Amino acid sequence: MTWTDRFALFAPLDFVGLTFLVTCWLIIGLIIENPPKNKPSVSNLMAQYRREWMTQLITRSPRIFDAQILGSLRQGTAFFASTSMLAIGGTLAMIGNGEQLSGIANDLILISDPAFVWEIKLLVIALFLTNAFLKFVWSNRLFGYTAVLAAAVPNEVTDPQCIPRSKQAAEIGIIAARGFNRGLRSIYFALAGVAWVIGPIALIVAALFTLGIIYRREFASASRQILMNTTS
Repeated sequence: MTWTDRFALFAPLDFVGLTFLVTCWLIIGLIIENPPKNKPSVSNLMAQYRREWMTQLITRSPRIFDAQILGSLRQGTAFFASTSMLAIGGTLAMIGNGEQLSGIANDLILISDPAFVWEIKLLVIALFLTNAFLKFVWSNRLFGYTAVLAAAVPNEVTDPQCIPRSKQAAEIGIIAARGFNRGLRSIYFALAGVAWVIGPIALIVAALFTLGIIYRREFASASRQILMNTTS
């Protein structure tokens, strides 16, 4: 069986659903990271608070509180990175047992698809999880850079390096948070990709549902309203 024959096993709606899933993932990322000026996302609002945090760090003594926050951020990225790795391993193990998986899946949803179809569906999930893993690992390293830069901020407020060092720490921290958020979005859409097991319609619905959840959390959540309220 050639690759052309193998891909012919998928219906046109399968390709539409997969394209829609990837498009939703890319578009929501662009919207969140480049929102309209009059409607900032939660991620953009938090970026400003990170800058304010590093400004407050200059006069805080001792800086144990800041070190604890940075430590907890690194622990969070390490947790998600290890979880993503476990999920990747589980998905690859399922791909390696394609025939057995095909039999179980066909019994559950009463669709007679060959093992290759299920392997491709699992491969899509694995690719999203791999992207999430790489983002979390890099985010963890960047939070480490942030900690070093924060530690390099002089204790003397009059030191001319105080503000430049704190700004550097803030910007690296913002990039680290951006990578962490990208990793989370990849996990969200990996979970949406699981719906493809049921069928392309379920995949499209799951992608729309995931898109709606992420959009609401970034642009219409109660937490965003609190972050927007700078008068209290």
